[in-house]
Amino acid sequence: MKERMCVLLPCAPNRRWAIPQNCLGEILTLPADGGKPPGEVRWRDVDIPVLDFGADGEAPWVDAQSGTGLVAVILGVSGPGYDYWGVALRGRGLAMRDLQESDCQDRPDAVQEHCLAAFELEGQTYQVPDLPALQRLAVNIDSAASA
Repeated sequence: MKERMCVLLPCAPNRRWAIPQNCLGEILTLPADGGKPPGEVRWRDVDIPVLDFGADGEAPWVDAQSGTGLVAVILGVSGPGYDYWGVALRGRGLAMRDLQESDCQDRPDAVQEHCLAAFELEGQTYQVPDLPALQRLAVNIDSAASA
């Protein structure tokens, strides 16, 4: 059986991602000025765009106790655009998990836009995001915001 160290990222109440551990650069804890995630963050002296899939949902970006929010920095693939990009994390469920195929039930009926697959784990549906497509989306959104 194959084992996969994955990071489980809560991006919105209806959007949870599972990404390989080696695709995650870092989880940033940021001051939550204004209650919304920034459109861009500075990480290791590089400005990177941040996607937010939960802006219209009910899960707040700000932790009420700490007054901070989280952004996952994703390592980009070679090609045009950024070497890194971020995604705002909303809600509970951030975790590292050693997944085995026997832990997961395939859910092809639940695959969302910009995702390659979906599976169920302990009653929650997780998406396997298409990271190169999302990197292109981050570049396009950042380019439009800069125009």
